[in-house]
Amino acid sequence: MKAHQAVYRVATMCRVLEVSTSGYYVWLKRPPSERDRTDAELLGRIQQFYERSDGTYGVPRIRKDLFEAGIRVGHKRVARLMLMAGLRGVCRRRRVITTQRSGSARRADDLADRTFAGDGLNQLWVADITYVPTWAGFLYLAVVMDVWSRKIVGLSMASHLRKELVLAALNMAIEQRRPHDVIHHSDQGTQYTSIQFGVRCRQAGVRPSMALLVTATTMPCVRASSPPSTARGSTDAPTGLTKRPGWTSSSSSKAGTTPISMEGFG
Repeated sequence: MKAHQAVYRVATMCRVLEVSTSGYYVWLKRPPSERDRTDAELLGRIQQFYERSDGTYGVPRIRKDLFEAGIRVGHKRVARLMLMAGLRGVCRRRRVITTQRSGSARRADDLADRTFAGDGLNQLWVADITYVPTWAGFLYLAVVMDVWSRKIVGLSMASHLRKELVLAALNMAIEQRRPHDVIHHSDQGTQYTSIQFGVRCRQAGVRPSMALLVTATTMPCVRASSPPSTARGSTDAPTGLTKRPGWTSSSSSKAGTTPISMEGFG
């Protein structure tokens, strides 16, 4: 009523809300209750802890900070005050599983044998699927990378995880490179073990290869978080050899020693 008294008459609002006009004016002059005063003080401390966390803390962690500051308060009270003030914590992003195996599908042999190296172009390709969170949902990205040049030779994006996603990436790689007897190494996801994918590989002369156990070291080339190169007109020879910290190197693997670049994009 107080917020709308500039638009409507107090007597009219009291009649509509079925309250007495005298009672409204008594309430208007009444000082804040003890509960309201403590809520205001508590909300000030909550806002301090919230701003200190850069706007990431939710009710549990705010309540923990209050406890550490010697303020005993219930979970529901903190939640009520944060809701009134419009304070929201940041939730962890839910994990999306992109590799789903099929128990009845027949997987290809591991032709790469965990040796992610090559002596030239179109000898070994590695492929994988990842996801990109957006405001409209998850966008899935399938890529095919040439291990020797460490260039992305095929990619595809879609809002689903069906076999068409990896088929589009494979077709782009085949169209760009025109390979002969190249090894295509991937995980054991249903997209790569599908009949349509196997038929397309056979038509293009691509030899499918699948890891026995997918870990961070069985697909290190594609799973690496190297930034794409923006240089134009670059050759296929690997350049700028740099070892990124945290990558595991061995005598049988050169993964993670060269930056990834994009071929034919931009």
